[in-house]
Amino acid sequence: MTDQLAALTTIFTEFYYWVTVVLMFLIHVGFCMYEVGASRYKHHQHTLMKNTMLIPLVTVTWFLFGWWIYWAFPTGPGLAPSIMNESTALITDDSAFSATWYTATSELMAVNLGDHISGVFWAAFLLFSWTAASIVSGAIIERITTFAFGILAIAIGSVFWTIDAAWGWHFDGWMLKLLGYHDAYASGVIHAIAGGFALGVLVVLGPRIGKFSSSGEPRNIGPRNPWLVTIGLFLIYTGFWGFYAACNIPIFDLGPEYGMEGISYWTATNIYVTPTTLSGITFNFLMSLSGGLLAGYWIAKGDPFWTYSSGLAGIICASAGNDLYHPIQAMIIGMIGVVISYKLHYWVERKFKIDDAVGAVAVHGYAGFIGLVICGFVLNGYPSSGYSVGAMWDGTTYASINPLGQFLGAIIMFGVLGMLPGYVIAKVLHGMGKLRIPREVEIAGLDYEMMEDAKSDEKAVSSATR
Repeated sequence: MTDQLAALTTIFTEFYYWVTVVLMFLIHVGFCMYEVGASRYKHHQHTLMKNTMLIPLVTVTWFLFGWWIYWAFPTGPGLAPSIMNESTALITDDSAFSATWYTATSELMAVNLGDHISGVFWAAFLLFSWTAASIVSGAIIERITTFAFGILAIAIGSVFWTIDAAWGWHFDGWMLKLLGYHDAYASGVIHAIAGGFALGVLVVLGPRIGKFSSSGEPRNIGPRNPWLVTIGLFLIYTGFWGFYAACNIPIFDLGPEYGMEGISYWTATNIYVTPTTLSGITFNFLMSLSGGLLAGYWIAKGDPFWTYSSGLAGIICASAGNDLYHPIQAMIIGMIGVVISYKLHYWVERKFKIDDAVGAVAVHGYAGFIGLVICGFVLNGYPSSGYSVGAMWDGTTYASINPLGQFLGAIIMFGVLGMLPGYVIAKVLHGMGKLRIPREVEIAGLDYEMMEDAKSDEKAVSSATR
C-alpha cells in the first residue's frame, strides 16, 4: 500500500473487525456460563465440554467449506442476476475477485502482507457461526449425545445459516432483490434460523425425564446456579456490541456506488451497503435491550431467568431494522417481541410437549421471526439495500422493504432453512440410535458417564502396561 490514506483505511478496517471478533468471543463465554448455570449439577461438565468442542468443529468446517458457501450462492438456484464483481466486493486486494478466493487458497496458507482484511472478516463471520450453534446447544442440554450435537453444530454453523446469509445477508442476495428482505443485525439470519433448527431437533429429541407429569402438565426445572445464568447473559449482552459492529462495514466510499463519479462519500454502512452509523445503532441497541428487560420483568412477574433472557429477546426482535428505526421504535418493538415470545413458549410447551431447556427457541427463534415481520410494516417502502438507491448494475433492481417479503423471509429463515433441516437431521440420527443418551445415563448424569469412561480407559492402560 503506497497511498497513506488507503493504508490507514485498510489498517483501520482490519483492526475494527479484529476488535469485533474479540468482543464476540464473549458471547460464547456467556453461553457456556449460561448453559452450565441452567443445567443440573450432574450434567455440568458435559454441558461445558459440548460448548467447548463446537469451537474446533465449526471453525475447521467453516474454513473448509462454510465461507465458500456464503460467496458462492447469493443468487440461489439462479433466481436473480448477480451484481458481484471486483468493484462491488466488500473485500478487495490485489487478487482477482472470485468466490473461490475467499476459501483456503494458496493466498491464505501463509503470511500474506498484501492481505489485511480477509482473515479478520472471515473470523467475524466464524463467530456468527459459533453463535448459531450455541443457540441450538442451550435448548437441547441434558439429553443429547456428544456425537449428535457435533453433527448438528456443523450443520447449523457451517451449512444452513451460511446459506441463509448468502441469500438474505449478502449485498448480492436474491432475497434482497426479489423479496425486499432486510435484516441488518440478523433477527432472522442468525437467530430465527437457529431457533427454528433447535425446535426441529426438539420435536424428535423429546423432553427431559421428569419434565412432564403423568397428566402431561409441564414441571419447571429452573436454573441450578442463577448467578452463572445472570453473568452469562450479561456477557452475551456485552459480546452483542461486537456482533452489531461486525454487521457493519466501518468505512466505505459510496460515491461511485451511488453514481457520483469523481466524488467520494465515505461512511459506515450495514452489511447491505446502506449508510448507517455506530452512534445510531448504539441508541437502538440500548433502547431495545431496555424495552426487552422491562417487558420481561412485567410479563414474567419478576422472574430473574426470563427477565434477563428477555433483554436479549428485545435486542433480537429489533435487530432486523435497528439500522433505520427511531430509538423509541426500537424500544417498543423489543417489548412487543418479548411478550409474544414468552406467551408462545408456554403455549408450545403445553400443546406439543416441547422441552426447550433455556427458552432458546423463544428468545432467538420466535423473537427473530416476529422482528422480521414487524420490520416489514415499520420500514415498508424503505430501500432493502444501498444498491437499490444508487447506480443499477446490469439492469438489476432491488425490491423495497415490504410486509409480504419480510414474512416470506421469516418463513424461509425459521422454517425452510431452520426447522425443516433440524428435524430431518435429528430424525436420521435418531434412526441410527445416535441422537439421545440412554435413560439410565440421563438419570445418573452425563458427568457420571464421562467419569466411568475415564476410569475404563485408565484400567485398560494399566492392564496394557503390566
